[in-house]
Amino acid sequence: MRARWLSRFSRTIGAVAVTAGLLATAACGGSDKDTSDKDDKGSAAVGSAFPRTVEHAMGKTEMKKAPQRVVALDMTFVDATLALKSNVVGYTTFSSPDEKLPAYFGDDARTYGGKAKPVGTLEEPSLEKIMALKPDLILSAKVRHEKLYKQLSAIAPTVFTEDTGATWKDNLKLVGKALGKEKEADEKVAAYDKRAKAVGDEVRKKKGTNPSVSVVRFVDGPTRLYKEDTYIGVIVKDLGFGKPEDAKGTGFNADISEEQIKKVDADDIFVTAYPDPKGASAKSKEKFEANPLWKQLKGQVHEVDDTTWMLAVGVYGANAVLDDVAKTYGVDAAKA
Repeated sequence: MRARWLSRFSRTIGAVAVTAGLLATAACGGSDKDTSDKDDKGSAAVGSAFPRTVEHAMGKTEMKKAPQRVVALDMTFVDATLALKSNVVGYTTFSSPDEKLPAYFGDDARTYGGKAKPVGTLEEPSLEKIMALKPDLILSAKVRHEKLYKQLSAIAPTVFTEDTGATWKDNLKLVGKALGKEKEADEKVAAYDKRAKAVGDEVRKKKGTNPSVSVVRFVDGPTRLYKEDTYIGVIVKDLGFGKPEDAKGTGFNADISEEQIKKVDADDIFVTAYPDPKGASAKSKEKFEANPLWKQLKGQVHEVDDTTWMLAVGVYGANAVLDDVAKTYGVDAAKA
């Protein structure tokens, strides 16, 4: 399907070049203001930071004016844009083409993304839908949409991170550079870091020891025990918790077979299941939990939300994880 979209786009790229008015409008932002800058006290300072050139995974991008209409092609960039109080007008979905922005964004989704529209799935964003939204900034990652970079850049200034996942803090800071809000991005990361340490310290104080935790995810395939080099692995590390041996070190995850169930054992075992439409992840979970070895685990099992623990990959999701951890251990959530 992507090949057909690219073919259609390549046939119309000449028309895109001719229609300079459309691209000029996209470059300076549209007149459809779904939010205002009334909450952004630094709007004047942001404007004075432009023009600027942003270095990123695909090279350099010139930003002539502060972006007002952002299309984010991965939820981690929706997260970063909303966190920096900037307007999201388009986003990709995970499965269903009409998915709404996740509830964990709270009021910020309504304030800065109230009229945001889906532009296709994460695997197959629609270039035509993106163009129709007249963005003045497109955000994604090389690992996601490297092959689409040139076409996206023909629509609007485009900035790519190298990766998603474990680099979510650095990605937030790069988005801050693209939006002219580096200070705000640094403050968001610092506030999260401070809170994660505070929650971890409260848990250790209450328990009198540092707990070991494992994070297990059931998917349509091998069951995953998450390591340090992941979004959730970074959060566990920031909390300062211990981990079972197979969850230590870099790398994405360790695949766990039913015969290896005991490798996930820890003081606390946090479990999620990817909400795939066919229910394959839920079936895998049921099969594991019916195994006698699962019943022999010494740690306490806690069911948590896959959306925030796995899919969010940003500061909103990370803070939601801290909420869950504080609730699980019955300690102060250390919210500002």
